[in-house]
Amino acid sequence: MLMQGCLGTKHLNKDEKMLYKQKIDAPKSINTTTLKNHYIQQTNKKFLGLRVHTLVGMYYFGKKSFKPARIEKKLKQKEDKYNAKISEAKTEKREANLQFKKQRKTAALKEKLVNGNIWMKWGEPVSVYDSANIQLTTERFGDYLFNNGYFKNKVVAHTKTDDRLVNVTYEIFPGPLYRLDSVMFRIPDSALHALTMKTLRSSYLKPGSPYNQDNFSRERERIDLLFKENGYYDFSRQYIEFDVDTAFRENHNVGVVVIINDPAKRNHHKKFMIDEVHFTPDAGISLPSVPRTKQNYRGTDFEYYEKIYSAKILSQRIFIRPGEYYSRDKTFSTQRQLANLDNFKFVNINYDTTGGKFIANIYTNPLERYQWSNEVGINVTQGFPGPFYNINFKKRNIFKGLENFEINGRIGYEGVASATATNNVYQSIEAGINAAVIFPQFLLPLKEETRYNLGRINPRTRASLGYNYTNRPEYVRSATTLNYVYSWENSRIRRFDFTMTNLSIINSKLDPAFNQLLSDLFVNEGNTLFRTFEPSFVSSMIFSMTWNHRNYGNLEESSNFFRWSLESGGTLQNFFNYDFVEQNGLKSFRYIRLTADFRRLLIVDRSTILAYRVNGGVGISYDDSKVLPYEKYFFAGGSNSIRAWRPRRLGPGSYRPAESADPERNGLYDYKYEQPGDILLEGSIELRRKLFGFVEGALFVDAGNVWTLEPRILRDGEGNPVENGNSQFKANEFYKEIGVGTGFGVRFNFSFLVLRLDFGIKAYDPGRPEGDRFVLNKVKPFKPYGTNREPVILNIGVGFPF
Repeated sequence: MLMQGCLGTKHLNKDEKMLYKQKIDAPKSINTTTLKNHYIQQTNKKFLGLRVHTLVGMYYFGKKSFKPARIEKKLKQKEDKYNAKISEAKTEKREANLQFKKQRKTAALKEKLVNGNIWMKWGEPVSVYDSANIQLTTERFGDYLFNNGYFKNKVVAHTKTDDRLVNVTYEIFPGPLYRLDSVMFRIPDSALHALTMKTLRSSYLKPGSPYNQDNFSRERERIDLLFKENGYYDFSRQYIEFDVDTAFRENHNVGVVVIINDPAKRNHHKKFMIDEVHFTPDAGISLPSVPRTKQNYRGTDFEYYEKIYSAKILSQRIFIRPGEYYSRDKTFSTQRQLANLDNFKFVNINYDTTGGKFIANIYTNPLERYQWSNEVGINVTQGFPGPFYNINFKKRNIFKGLENFEINGRIGYEGVASATATNNVYQSIEAGINAAVIFPQFLLPLKEETRYNLGRINPRTRASLGYNYTNRPEYVRSATTLNYVYSWENSRIRRFDFTMTNLSIINSKLDPAFNQLLSDLFVNEGNTLFRTFEPSFVSSMIFSMTWNHRNYGNLEESSNFFRWSLESGGTLQNFFNYDFVEQNGLKSFRYIRLTADFRRLLIVDRSTILAYRVNGGVGISYDDSKVLPYEKYFFAGGSNSIRAWRPRRLGPGSYRPAESADPERNGLYDYKYEQPGDILLEGSIELRRKLFGFVEGALFVDAGNVWTLEPRILRDGEGNPVENGNSQFKANEFYKEIGVGTGFGVRFNFSFLVLRLDFGIKAYDPGRPEGDRFVLNKVKPFKPYGTNREPVILNIGVGFPF
């Protein structure tokens, strides 16, 4: 009875059957994945591919307790209550407030009435077989094939019934593929004809290519944008036609004529030249009997009640000028760059063609000059949650040149993994305050014309000063940081940042036991971690590039993300003397650090995503100590890294940790200490799938490790070296030292927040002796573990791992 309920047949009426499976039988040349998106009716989701439909059972479980009559009664009571109040309202404002409250109070009930209770939303009703839907799907498949050049296609649906379960197979006979043989043009307007011929290389209709209906739509859009970019403001797509001849020649060739008609009332298309540009920065504000002040700057007529913005700075973001032809791209660039100033609620641009002139009007409305925001939440650091509080203040246009001043404070009470213990979770207090001024230009001695040309790349200069404080049982650490950063974008998907100055003064106060432990690590294992806790001065210059293709993270289409950065530490000390560094006994660092991070999200279907990531870096210290600042080391392991290892505990290389004193509780090795490395290489691949409601599942494989540039040598109590694996990166051995973990995860996607639970399982442990590194068969989820078992690692995170 349970299996019958899960199959869904229990919920069918007497003469109904369940649509159990659909498949497509087609030649390899046909994209069956795309065809599946054209199903009129979907089958019910199966649990792990088995003949079990848990979502069907979930839906009807909820339906048993769903009482629509009760909801309708409650909805009517709410509506009657607010209708009575609205009828008694004495002012329009009071009436509007009540209408809003009524809508808000009844919206949830109406939504529940349509979609059911929570179980019904998470589940799905049984998919009842309907022959009419099969016929519609067949027609859809035929239309898709026709639009992709298979004009003589045939689609046949075969059904097979097993008890009350129906399997449908769609057999595809595509027929010959038609290709474009010739593309000709009929354009009476000679100017448009010349422009079209000049850009033929970018045409979507190319002789020899398969016929594709979507390419005709793309070509219509391309031609429309081409003409609007070259002054033809009132050009419309309706002027573009395609004459397609499928019998143009033998061998399934298609002839195409692109026709661009002239307007009905004249024998050519008009090219529009801008006569005037008007900018109203305080649109929407009305002061009766007060005239607006007018100012002309670089061809733009500014009109305002009060001059609160610099016309000089605004003009750097305006790319439409009198005497130039209309350009759609310049119009949108002007709108986008003015919005990037973060000083306006809206930026609207329209064109006025009345009175025999072509006038561009720019309208903006100021944002509130002062802005406060507060944020309270839970942060997950190294897999352990803790509350935090943020407060932010912003003052816009602080110097009347569209500069913004920001100051924010943060305090968090977090759980972090101990740097020197396996299972300990310490309570850490993290606090900080940062202040910054953002200028909408490069603060450099540049010519006015150069600044004007640079406005297209959204130039910014950010000067910031911050103080951060960390209090853990092992140490108290404070850092004062000064940054001076130039940033710009040469397109909407690429951003560049050049940190010309990054200065930090770091002080640490260590617990005596922790200090002694660091000393022992250096003596016994060659671990130089103790040097990173010395009072220090860190200066660096950083250049980074971020490439965000198709808005990485969107669920509509596949997207990519790539970021790399190059950092040079101590460079400024080669040119300037910092006397206070020696006077205060601060340690300084000289190093080069390079990082790269590539990510891709591949949309498989509406509920499945394949995500993968490759991440790496190298840090090289070239001063006498051969030590990097603590924050510049690389670590592997944790909820956003190799999830089968605890945070920062993997590596370096095949270096073997000490054996655990309590293997029944901790497993074979004692992962007490963080393991910093100079080189990082890691990659992950993850299959994400929506299960039901806001619950999603994932299967993943992670691989990677960190290595040191210098060998780390373990010594016994008498100071003699002991063989304990290799921590140093070696080109002929590193591939044998890549740790591999796998596992599964459950994610609760609330749209505004993603709570993640990932269970990491070791598959290949480079810390074990060669011949004993494959450990997937040694996994044990619960204690006791012993010396021959590997525990499952629970990772808690907020957001996706990448």
